[in-house]
Amino acid sequence: MSEVELKKIVKIFPGGTKALDEIDLSIKDRELMVILGPSGCGKSTLLRIVAGLEKASDGRVFIDEQDVTEQEPGTRDIAMVFQNYALYPHMTVFKNIAYGLKNRKISSDEINRRVKEVAETLQIEEYLDRKPSQLSGGQRQRVAMGRAIARNPKVFLFDEPLSNLDAKLRIQVRLEISRLQSELGVTSLYVTHDQVEAMTLGHRLVLMNEGRIEQIGEPLQVYELPETLFVAGFIGSPPMNLVPGELNEKGEFILGSTVKIKLDDFQTKSKNLTLGIRPEHLLTDESGKVTLGKFIVENYERQGADNYLYGKINGISHSLTIRVPPDTVYSVGTAINLSCEKKKLHFFCSETGLRIENK
Repeated sequence: MSEVELKKIVKIFPGGTKALDEIDLSIKDRELMVILGPSGCGKSTLLRIVAGLEKASDGRVFIDEQDVTEQEPGTRDIAMVFQNYALYPHMTVFKNIAYGLKNRKISSDEINRRVKEVAETLQIEEYLDRKPSQLSGGQRQRVAMGRAIARNPKVFLFDEPLSNLDAKLRIQVRLEISRLQSELGVTSLYVTHDQVEAMTLGHRLVLMNEGRIEQIGEPLQVYELPETLFVAGFIGSPPMNLVPGELNEKGEFILGSTVKIKLDDFQTKSKNLTLGIRPEHLLTDESGKVTLGKFIVENYERQGADNYLYGKINGISHSLTIRVPPDTVYSVGTAINLSCEKKKLHFFCSETGLRIENK
């Protein structure tokens, strides 16, 4: 088993900046967990602490129930893949992959066997005699992954490994990472700011914000049931529509001067709420049970499979985004009767940002 346990991890940099605020996290054996969040949220710092490249100000790191907090990186039996590849430019691909094995005093025959096996797995056999400068970005990233795989570590750590690749290569290498992790069964921690990577790669994902964990869960669970306003606004492309309003004494949620939504069995002491609706859940007709009023199209984008309307509901100042079928065409200024199914509405306390269950 190769479980990773982080307990009350705190990181304070010189000058008093708190990068991590009591992070508790458990990565299961053979799990690929993705850490997602905006730049500066602390995700790479957390990964470096697991690797031993950064020392926590407080808290403990456990790998296989062993406290490795004070151990050096080389003794933790982890392998890390960076976004900048970190290959030795003067060495061939073979020597780059074999470097870590050679340092561990593994026999030449075993090194040759492992390098050949890894090269076949990653389809880089023909590049073994080349140097990194003779490879494309995708090929270099394969070599970096090969070096990590050859070590047969307890834990893989990925630090935004696809950031330097173009869009087509990102898809290709992402699929390779998913396949390899599944085949090898190595516990993995993967840091990214890319939502597509997080949603497609992770068995579970951790969404971080300002050094804290906002939510942990399976990707679809986080998408469908965001626990905070931050998660609702971050997950999804385009993100969830978020519109502030008020809950009156009759149990009606009031949006602007025109929209009233009756809420049954809605228990909250908060009066200031924020309504969240995914763009794909807004209906451009009156088929939904919740009527939202007249929507005026201010812009229309055709993106092939996904087309979008941008505009406002009469009497409401906040803009909305609507995903519409690719075969529909709208003109700027068109008025649409907007509706939604009640079960697709999300509510959050505007003050705390926490989710309120809509029964």
